[in-house]
Amino acid sequence: MDRSENMRAIRGRDTQPEIAVRRLVYGLGFRYRLYQTGLPGKPDLVFPSRKKVIFVHGCFWHCHGCKKGLIPNTNKEFWLPKLRKNTLRDTQNLHDLAELGWSPLIIWQCELKEAALLRRKIELFLGRRPRRKRI
Repeated sequence: MDRSENMRAIRGRDTQPEIAVRRLVYGLGFRYRLYQTGLPGKPDLVFPSRKKVIFVHGCFWHCHGCKKGLIPNTNKEFWLPKLRKNTLRDTQNLHDLAELGWSPLIIWQCELKEAALLRRKIELFLGRRPRRKRI
């Protein structure tokens, strides 16, 4: 499979990292909305009552400093501007969300390896767990 076929197969929604984060958040008892288009950057998970959002970022596409975030050695004149544009857009979206009164959390793809740390990070960000309703 050549690189263009590989890149074409990458989805923008419902990725494995997103689904893993959704399951974790749901298991913690929090409910959320998906991809609320009225917000800057179309966050992956939206918690309207808390005015908080979560972005699940792929390390490559958003230039994380980990091993998965490395820029390819081939065709750098294509990849450098593209990835730089992504990071500038991310920064602008975070700024715009803050101006609207929303708090964002970025979860990186590589953070999924440490489930206990990720769980704690999400709990700290979202605050107290919601009470379960008794029937």
